[in-house]
Amino acid sequence: MKRKLQVLLSLVCTAVLFSSCASTDTQKENVTQKEEGRKVNEKQSNLDVLNPIAYSDVSGIKLEPGSYISIIGKSNNGEFWEEVKAGAERAAEDLNAALGYKGEDKIKVNYSGASKGENIEDQINILDEELARNPVAVGIAIIDSTACEVQFDLAAENGIPIVAFDSGSDYKNIQAMCSANNSEIGKTGATKLASVLDDTGEVALFVHDKESTSAKLREEGFLKEIQENHPNIKVPLVYHLDDLEETAKTIASERNKNKKEGEKDVLPEEITQTEAIQYVLKKNPNIKGCFSTNISANEELLTALEGEDRDLKIISVDGGESQLQALKDGKVNGLIVQNPYAMGYATVISAARASLGMGNQAFIDSGFIWVTKDNMNKKTIKRMLY
Repeated sequence: MKRKLQVLLSLVCTAVLFSSCASTDTQKENVTQKEEGRKVNEKQSNLDVLNPIAYSDVSGIKLEPGSYISIIGKSNNGEFWEEVKAGAERAAEDLNAALGYKGEDKIKVNYSGASKGENIEDQINILDEELARNPVAVGIAIIDSTACEVQFDLAAENGIPIVAFDSGSDYKNIQAMCSANNSEIGKTGATKLASVLDDTGEVALFVHDKESTSAKLREEGFLKEIQENHPNIKVPLVYHLDDLEETAKTIASERNKNKKEGEKDVLPEEITQTEAIQYVLKKNPNIKGCFSTNISANEELLTALEGEDRDLKIISVDGGESQLQALKDGKVNGLIVQNPYAMGYATVISAARASLGMGNQAFIDSGFIWVTKDNMNKKTIKRMLY
């Protein structure tokens, strides 16, 4: 009887031990975060796809108390930029918790962006103001790849490192680039559009601008993929949103030639983006599909198609409420959704590392996912949407 009791007690103790170990394993991360004063990050899955993964971690980054990091986006509005801001602010929160900084000692991260949309003059003014605050580093999504070099030179002279995110430039002193692989985004857009068109027909490319690196790389990636691997697809139309001024002149000239006696002249500045897109599509009646390189380009395209009797297959870049609704409604066939939260987080980490002379990976990939009406409610996809 005594022997049986000893065996029973041994089994109970073993069960308790394994239960305790399992509990410890599942709670390990939460305990670590509590010890550091950090809250559990509900968007950790966004950070887990960063490559290198080290840019999801604040360990070893020992910034001085009160350090100031400036993050400058292309815009102060829109869901994409709100996600960037949230990621950047979370990185600051994690740094402060890890270093035990409170009150005036806290590391400060400030996000700012052009209030007039993606306006280069507005961004340059913001950059001037931020450099005057003497940050330890600046992270910037560059609207025009050639426009900020004077400010970048000034930053270098004052020992302020620059890292880029979303859209960079060829400026030699940029310490790191944090973004999705924009060439791969363009390539993916081409392969997906080719697939829904059974690899044949004419397609159009709608690009958010001619000046930013992100726009150039997506356009180049798309065209290269079509040229090299889809011989039965032709691209007769590439329209950039900043082509509006020239296109408007053409439209105004044609309308004025055909106007009736007594009618006022049509002025180019009266022509809207909607009219310009409708005009270029009308000039290309055989187009069966379109690739739009971001949410701005896609919203303009969808607005232009309202009331038009054309059934176009559309692949677009970016998430957000309007994009996901267009996907649900069947107006868009698929979305290439970036990871702006991780982009913002990694930008702060790379900026902090640059300020400390720790060195950085030249390119930090924040990743993207392919979203369709069929997969958008899957857990692995849904947690990455914004």
